[in-house]
Amino acid sequence: MSATSKASWMVAASIGAVEALKDQGVCRWNYPLRSLHQPAKNNIRSYYQAKKLAARSSSAISSKVNNEKLKQSEESLRKLMYLSCWGPN
Repeated sequence: MSATSKASWMVAASIGAVEALKDQGVCRWNYPLRSLHQPAKNNIRSYYQAKKLAARSSSAISSKVNNEKLKQSEESLRKLMYLSCWGPN
């Protein structure tokens, strides 16, 4: 069998399968499935957006805390350098 005849049989079988499913009423399920799928997709999208927003806010808070710690350590180092250079000898 050549490649083109295999492809033709594949297309014919696919069309036959679709027509058989139509006859069994599978297409009648299309509307209920779509109506269930759309709200689920919207809920998942809002969940991921909320999760992303929470991650951004937590990273912003942690960066503020890190900045405060960095400032405190710089101030401690500055005080140590001042006392070691100009302190009582």
